[in-house]
Formats: sequence, C-alpha cells, structure tokens
Amino acid sequence: MTIPSTTHLVLIPSYNPGRKVLATVRAARAQWTPVWVVVDGSTDGSAEWLTAEAAADPGLRVVVLPHNQGKGSAVLQGITLAAQAGFTHALTMDSDGQHPETLIPTFMAASQATPGAMVLGKPVFGAEAPALRVNGRKVSNGWANLETLGMGIGDSLYGFRVYPIAPLVRVMHGTRFMRRFDFDPEAVVRLCWAGVRPINIDAPVRYFSVEEGGVSHFNYLRDNVLLTWMHTRLFLGFVLRLPLLLWRRLRA
Repeated sequence: MTIPSTTHLVLIPSYNPGRKVLATVRAARAQWTPVWVVVDGSTDGSAEWLTAEAAADPGLRVVVLPHNQGKGSAVLQGITLAAQAGFTHALTMDSDGQHPETLIPTFMAASQATPGAMVLGKPVFGAEAPALRVNGRKVSNGWANLETLGMGIGDSLYGFRVYPIAPLVRVMHGTRFMRRFDFDPEAVVRLCWAGVRPINIDAPVRYFSVEEGGVSHFNYLRDNVLLTWMHTRLFLGFVLRLPLLLWRRLRA
C-alpha cells in the first residue's frame, strides 16, 4: 500500500472507456494514493463498476457527473473538489490505459521538488501509434510554443501531466473555453502566460487495438476544427500579451 498524499492526487477524467478503466485505475492505485475518477456522463456501465471498486478501496474516490460535459469540464470539477479538500496538485491521466502508470511516482516527485511548475509528459510513441496522430500533433506543438514565446512546451496534447491546482482553476474560470478536447493544449498555453513554467519528462504512450479493448473518441474533422479555432484565439491572446512575454524573457 502506498502512503496517502495530502497534497498530490491522481485525477482521471473518464468517458465511456469500457472495461479498460478498471485495469487503469487499479494500476494507478498500485502506484499512488489517492486516486480520483470523474465519470463524465458515461453510458457504458463504468460508473457502476468504479463505484463498486471505490466501495472496497478507501484510496479511490469516484465522482459521477449526470451527463457528458467534456474532458476539461470533468477536470475542472475534479480539481475544484480537490482544492476544497486541501490538495495542491493533480496528476491527470486518461482512463483507457494509454498512459504509463509506473511513472506516476516520478512525475509526482518532480512536482514536489518544483511545486510552482507543471510537469508535462513528452510522449514516446511505439510502432503501433497511428502516423496521422503522431505527425498531426506537431502542428499543435508548434503553435503552442509560438504562443508562449518558446517557454518550452515539449508536447501540448499529451494528457499525462501534473498541474498546480490553484493557477489552473484561475485560468479556467477566466475563460469559457478549454472545456472539451481543447483542454490539454489550452491549459499549458494559458498556464505559461500565467508564469507557470513547464518541466518535460519523456513518457511512453500506448495505442490499443479494438481487440485489445482500445477505445478512441477522437474525431479527426471535429477535433481538428476545434483545435484550429482554439489556436486562432490563443494567437490573438499571444499578440496582446507579447510585450509582457518579451519582458519576462529579457528578465530570465
């Protein structure tokens, strides 16, 4: 059993992940206490499975939202409750088994050593990773580093990362966006604007076939339109903040 942390928790937003969610949560629990799961209006039975799991595990908390609101909204619900409970940092990871639960202690240690920073996973892809997904993210990464004047975002889309909760809550309450698939890249850009520097750590990412229980909610057209609109907004925000970013860079 791991010693419960009073400052850092694992937060898993979850939407229709199938049975993979149980293995993901159990693997995370083997590495860290506590683990919270926010079930984002799932209709696949996972809310019931996880609630039963939590009944037998005091280190696991499950929050069930009545309808699907999007990843960003689920994270906001989770970190708001976490802040109320006294937690200062949250490691987010996907519920479908793609993220490396064995690196949870490494990421948490990096965050504890530098609590003012955000710790970002930089994905290391296996041969099974879809080339379209691997190459497509380079565009978003390029925009994110432009919009932050090269503060050093290793990857803008990989959701395995540790956030300081207080500044993340502030930036999310400051905009009505970043509530769905746009959450991960917009969060790192806006946190950089707020002065939260990134620390990058390599982390493998796994892609599972349908036969292996893999589930993907990524829609190439819909989600790329959303990302394009997001980066358009962020670039305009970058132009307005450029004098401040330049001043910070000169002082660094």
